[in-house]
Amino acid sequence: MKFLCLDCDAPMKLHETTGPDEGSLSVTFRCPECGFRVAMLTNPFETQMVKSLGVKVGAPAGPAQPFEQLRSALARPRPDAFAGAAGEAAAAAGPGCPFAATVNEGAAAPPAGPPWTPEAEARIERIPAFIRPMARRAIERWAAEHGRATIDEAVLDEARGAFGM
Repeated sequence: MKFLCLDCDAPMKLHETTGPDEGSLSVTFRCPECGFRVAMLTNPFETQMVKSLGVKVGAPAGPAQPFEQLRSALARPRPDAFAGAAGEAAAAAGPGCPFAATVNEGAAAPPAGPPWTPEAEARIERIPAFIRPMARRAIERWAAEHGRATIDEAVLDEARGAFGM
């Protein structure tokens, strides 16, 4: 599956990823021709559903591992059956977004945002966790466009008004 820019008819490239944050993943794609961007945000339930279907998101990390298809199809594999297999460390790391490692390989490091005051941090924590990263980026982008160096409660109020909330 690919995202295509409707104006340029060019496949979009991976631009940025955020997450996993409580099972949620945000992926931003950008058109190399015109710069148009589109974001895909999954909630924890969608992330789990895609994982249960065995769908892999992003470009392959490298050549296919021996018996990769067989390993993924085993209902109850023995713990020692594929000792030393790639991905064993990721499986032992516990629950989380199954696509973070694959998607983060192709993304550039995100630029550091402006500093937030403790009051503004406390206020943004009231936003639901699955949408908080996107809201944070939108507020930081609005602050940068309006020449604000620090995010405080006044900036949050002005941004909220500008966003129509």
